[in-house]
Amino acid sequence: QVQLVESGGGLVQPGGSLRLSCAASGGIFRFKPVGWFRQAPGNQRELVASITYSGGTTYYPDSVKDRFTISRQNALNTVYLQMNNLKPEDTAVYYCNAQNQYDRIPWGQGTQVTVSS
Repeated sequence: QVQLVESGGGLVQPGGSLRLSCAASGGIFRFKPVGWFRQAPGNQRELVASITYSGGTTYYPDSVKDRFTISRQNALNTVYLQMNNLKPEDTAVYYCNAQNQYDRIPWGQGTQVTVSS
């Protein structure tokens, strides 16, 4: 059964860092660009980072640019999100999935990130 398992979230103070991991089973990310998404209460899910299969091209919206870094280890079917200088507005549940909607599989449970003093 294909599935996504996100981990690495937690409670961190403003300015702190976290590294999220996403393990994908069944090679479902093979040859596909992958994204990290987040959803805060009352908000729609939004893309916060994406990376091509080769890792050669990444994308970040302005809200996280220069603070978040996405990477991947294709041999391990794993995608990472390094988050630095975290802000309270980064508080959300974080998910990974294929970047393109037509490639997506059912969402995992996500990992909660809470930025608070």
